[in-house]
Amino acid sequence: MSEYDPDNIFAKILRGEIPSTSVYEDDETLAFMDIMPRTDGHLLVIPKTPCRNLLDASPEQLTAVMSTVQKLAKAVVQAFDADGVTVQQFNEAAGGQEVFHLHFHILPRQEGVAMRPPGNMGDFDLIAKHAEKVKAALA
Repeated sequence: MSEYDPDNIFAKILRGEIPSTSVYEDDETLAFMDIMPRTDGHLLVIPKTPCRNLLDASPEQLTAVMSTVQKLAKAVVQAFDADGVTVQQFNEAAGGQEVFHLHFHILPRQEGVAMRPPGNMGDFDLIAKHAEKVKAALA
């Protein structure tokens, strides 16, 4: 397994070098909208500390991230009147990981509605509106 790269895109987001549409932040985690959403309300949760993935995460990082994942999963179900939620997490390239900073995808789901294909840039105005819905559900 490779070393953590402090110049990965999520580390740059944490340092404010790249913009993101944040929906939640606490001392240990950050949640923000995915710019290539596979469902309306698709967001990501990351630890604020360096961590490549699940394989090198400390128990404390996992505890903090999973607490935020649960909080945001409940919020997107409420915000999008979802029938369920998909949580995805990938480890190393062979496991499907593309950004090598631990992250969890949270995707609100509707019965009978397929996820959109990966890799398509979203509409930033719509993403911002979806972020406001999530923030309102958290309030």
